Amino acid sequence: MGPVATPKIAGIVWALLILNTLGSTGARTIIPLPRSLIQMVTMGALVAAFALALAINLRLRIRAGAYVFLLTLLLVASVISSAHLESGFGALFRCARLALFVGTLWLLSRWWDGSLTFVRHHIRMYFAVLGSVAAGLVISSGAALPDLYGGRLVGALWPLTPPQIGQYAAVIIGLTVLLALGRRTDRAGAALVIVPSLILLALTHTRTATLGLLVGLVLAIGSLILTSAAARRFFTWAVLCAVVAAVGFATALQTWFLRGQSPENFSSLTGRAKVWDALLAAPRTTGEKAFGVGLGDKSFGGLPIDNSWLAVYNEQGLIGVALVAAIFIVLAGVALLRPPSLQRACAIFLITYCAIASYTEAGLGDASPYLLHLALAAALLATPAEPAPLATPPEATRRTVPRWARKTEVI
Repeated sequence: MGPVATPKIAGIVWALLILNTLGSTGARTIIPLPRSLIQMVTMGALVAAFALALAINLRLRIRAGAYVFLLTLLLVASVISSAHLESGFGALFRCARLALFVGTLWLLSRWWDGSLTFVRHHIRMYFAVLGSVAAGLVISSGAALPDLYGGRLVGALWPLTPPQIGQYAAVIIGLTVLLALGRRTDRAGAALVIVPSLILLALTHTRTATLGLLVGLVLAIGSLILTSAAARRFFTWAVLCAVVAAVGFATALQTWFLRGQSPENFSSLTGRAKVWDALLAAPRTTGEKAFGVGLGDKSFGGLPIDNSWLAVYNEQGLIGVALVAAIFIVLAGVALLRPPSLQRACAIFLITYCAIASYTEAGLGDASPYLLHLALAAALLATPAEPAPLATPPEATRRTVPRWARKTEVI
């Protein structure tokens, strides 16, 4: 089967998946939104995404891929760990959500052909989300920069935390920079996305997102240096600007990075290390070590875990950790084996960002933006479908012309 054009509805499905992963908890909004209403919207978006994906792929044509296959195995491990109900009936509900999420990705995999189509859908939807954050900042700066979060930017219209906003801003900045370097978008359009996103990222004071953006871009642009003059020029100027900023604004950068925290609080990663130590020290049965305690709210002892690997270990056990590690190994290995291209660079950026963010953010074991980022990387690394060979017409049957029908040669 040859390449199939991606239908426009696939972009709507992708946007609905992003809406589902925005979450239902966060900052206080200008107009209080009941959590039940938010959950209804996010879960409704997932159900609608699955229904639309099924409607445009009624024949269930899928494209086999290691990423979605490993996600399916992670789903199986989640169901096994949640069946004991140690985390309550909510674990089975989260398994159903993950099943719809993975099923929708299977249905969309038909159009994963290494093109940049889903990259554009990714940027547009997250830019729309950031637009709501900017609108909340304009309407009520006090609600968007509350003292509860230390003056960091939050979602005042939709409950979004600073790390969420920082993640969305960093991802679309990195992807837009790469599209601009690959001349797949004009400079004005790129600046329209990059400049406001940078401002919002700075207002969130999110160190993980900033570090992921910088390291991801370094590796992604580094993969293009040998084949792209624009990448070489951008890399040179970026290094010069970084040196000047480090020398001239060292104090301001240090203040922004520390966020007014004490050295003790900073060394413990804002208290995360204490939760991690308690989680690892807690007694566990052999079954809990292997399969975990079932899908939960990514917390331990009432406190957020804020580490994807420990959250997966807690909920899906060592089997879940092995599957998540396999996802990164497979995607990174395929990216290294692909020839230099813009698609490969975007995939490298997304893989690197998710790997760095996994240290201080949870989400790799459940339906989350990080799994969508990695799904986009898998779509970019997929090889285009080869057109089917043209059918060879059957050889014409040789007809024997009788002697009487042959023309007599005139001498």
